[in-house]
Amino acid sequence: MANATSAVSPLRRRMIDDMTLRNLSPATQRSYLNAVIKFALHFNRSPDQLGLEDVRAFQVYLVSQGISWPALNQTVCALRFFYGVTLNRAEIPERIAYARTPRKLPTVLSADEVVRFLEAVPSLKARAVLTTAYAAGLRASEAVSLKVADIDSDRMVLQVRHGKGAKDRTVMLSPQLLSILRTYWRLARPKDWLFPGRGDKPIDVQVLHSTCRSATKAAGLTKKVSVHTLRHSFATHLLESGVDIRVIQVLLGHSNLSTTARYTQVATTTIAKTQSPFDRLSLEVVPPG
Repeated sequence: MANATSAVSPLRRRMIDDMTLRNLSPATQRSYLNAVIKFALHFNRSPDQLGLEDVRAFQVYLVSQGISWPALNQTVCALRFFYGVTLNRAEIPERIAYARTPRKLPTVLSADEVVRFLEAVPSLKARAVLTTAYAAGLRASEAVSLKVADIDSDRMVLQVRHGKGAKDRTVMLSPQLLSILRTYWRLARPKDWLFPGRGDKPIDVQVLHSTCRSATKAAGLTKKVSVHTLRHSFATHLLESGVDIRVIQVLLGHSNLSTTARYTQVATTTIAKTQSPFDRLSLEVVPPG
């Protein structure tokens, strides 16, 4: 498993089978395999010959290289799976510590900034997929994986298949988004994938990341905008318009309400409309005397 260029080893095949049996998404499987391969290459040994102290040393190395906290925790997930499931060494996974990530508030665009950003995207296809990501609150991988058949104009919903955690869900299809997608379809004529890329594959997520960077600059925005920023903005704007947070949880595909609840901290319109208990008091500014 340590040699990434060799034929699939029995160990790697076993891990792939373990992930497939547990219905992990293709993206998660690739991420887990890459993490274990990097772990093995770092020590130039097969990963089944490495132990907990090697895992700790590898974590320290990754931190020294400036790895992001989410990426570090993704590696932890991969190694926990490898040791706990593939190697059946139950004593190790719980001792591989997750990084305590600093809790940062998500970046959110105003409605005007969303318009400026989307209008700065010159490509028809890229603008359509980014518009869909905002209008339905989709992750980048979910937006690019949409198929023409996933548009249900009778029920006014989009079918998201194999989202995070390999879960399917139904999201809203607004009348305005439907109109935009119909115009896009007339011009682009996609057949299977709604946003096709090269060959028989959908548009690459990296194309969207690159488009976001250029559109942010063209729109003159000072905020760092990604596809996930559009998703954050979707959720925050819904919350500010009075949509129940539990509905937003379902639309976003969050397993835990606590994940959705963080948007309450950036919903500035909601905050501004909330009355302080101080306003119900009768108090003179200037003290008597």
